[in-house]
Amino acid sequence: MSSSGKLPNLASDAVLKQSIPVPEDFEEVKGIDYSKDNAYNMNAVDLIKSMKTMGFQASSLSKACEIIDDMRSWRGEHKDSLPEHERTGEFDDEGVQKTTIFMGFTSNLISSGLRDTLRYLVQHKKVSAIVASAGGIEEDLIKCLAPTYMGEFSLPGKGLRDQGMNRIGNLLVPNDNYCKFEEWIVPVLDTILQEQEDAMKKLGSEGLNADSEAIWTPSRLIDRLGKEINDETSVLYWAHKNKIPIFSPALTDGSIGDMLFFHTFKASPQQFRLDIVADIRKINSMSMAASRAGMLILGGGLIKHHICNACLMRNGADYAVYINTGQEFDGSDAGARPDEAVSWGKIKSEAKSVKVYADVSMVLPLIVAATFAAERPN
Repeated sequence: MSSSGKLPNLASDAVLKQSIPVPEDFEEVKGIDYSKDNAYNMNAVDLIKSMKTMGFQASSLSKACEIIDDMRSWRGEHKDSLPEHERTGEFDDEGVQKTTIFMGFTSNLISSGLRDTLRYLVQHKKVSAIVASAGGIEEDLIKCLAPTYMGEFSLPGKGLRDQGMNRIGNLLVPNDNYCKFEEWIVPVLDTILQEQEDAMKKLGSEGLNADSEAIWTPSRLIDRLGKEINDETSVLYWAHKNKIPIFSPALTDGSIGDMLFFHTFKASPQQFRLDIVADIRKINSMSMAASRAGMLILGGGLIKHHICNACLMRNGADYAVYINTGQEFDGSDAGARPDEAVSWGKIKSEAKSVKVYADVSMVLPLIVAATFAAERPN
């Protein structure tokens, strides 16, 4: 306070700067008042809606649910009203155009209990196609053979190694699980290799093509594994049953790659053949054929970019929901916000999009409960 009893002008101008009139479209920040009757036993839909004006990631989570509801409920024209050359993409049971939804997830999510949530989405045909890392394929199969257990983040690696225990965050996978996986998958690979060899003899080298029995794609192998595992707890099983393709362009980057590597010695001189070019054609063609395209990206890295790049082929997705903890300061694709993908043409400039900065295991159960599972499936 100055000697005159008035605030110094400098401080007054800095601290008590007058605001412009508040625009009419501004929303007031509000949370959940649990003292009100409607807050007791709140269902997931109402909870998420109540988080819309909380700010921070709560608001992003609410927006993600709105976008997911928009992408799954959008309907276009009836098939019969379209010219024949425009009858592409997906149609609902009434023959009306619907959104093609691409879902990507990383292997750690399958290792966790979130596998059951992902299985639900595939079992009830809530998504159209999947991109997964190699671990997302093998861990689903391994869990059909033996369980994963709870551990602690702080468990020392040396002691676990001595005990034959592998740590995934605060989860533990006994090494015996991978031995069981080898015992299960090797006979399957033997059978497929024999099928490839028999087809090669029938076709000859000039008869090879993308649909040949002699050369398979990763997605075709994954579909076969889903059929062979024949376990209703499996994501791959339901993907096979519901004809939902699972793409894994880096299929050799994991235990399944180890199995394929070992198999090259056991099966020598013949080798197992996988064609990744046919799969990129398949996923890109799905994107280009889609009436509308939506992306649900759970994690980052390869699974995120592979779906984004497929949507580039149609000049961008119409809907995009990213959920991961990646930061953008290092220029990583995992950390990039949706607006960066707009600059590449991977998301349309007018698309509805959001990134939720969160651990997927915390927020996806809430999202699914408030959207895909809000109504009991038929």
